[in-house]
Amino acid sequence: MRDWLDSYSRDHQSSTNRLLHWICVPLIVWSVIALLWTIPVPASLLRPGAWSVFAIVLAFTWYWKQSRRLGAALLLALALFALISYVAFQQLGPSQLRWVAVGVFVVAWIGQFIGHLFEGRRPSFFTDLAYLLIGPAWLMDKLLRRIGFKETT
Repeated sequence: MRDWLDSYSRDHQSSTNRLLHWICVPLIVWSVIALLWTIPVPASLLRPGAWSVFAIVLAFTWYWKQSRRLGAALLLALALFALISYVAFQQLGPSQLRWVAVGVFVVAWIGQFIGHLFEGRRPSFFTDLAYLLIGPAWLMDKLLRRIGFKETT
């Protein structure tokens, strides 16, 4: 995980790009969770949000295998995004939530690409799709370090 995080850092040196990532990456993660929340499920088997929960479990499993520190912290963040999606689903309904999530997703990705224009480098995921999962971990690693939760080796 450290190699991925260090590589991601090298691809994100511009302060403008980093700022846009702090804004856009969480919005992208939330919008994906919200979009998955709106996928219909058979009411007799599952509840709305089942696809989101399934994706969160898969993502958490991958993060946990890479770093327990990041996995635990990201699980909290993903659970918060799921809670926000649940409330939004209850308030807006699936159709309106889907449109809001699509709008957030598109605008946030535009922000990411604008950041990379300032960076002068292509996004990391163009070389390895795993970097789509590294972006949130990179931000969480920076946040944990700022509040004093450093890695143990």
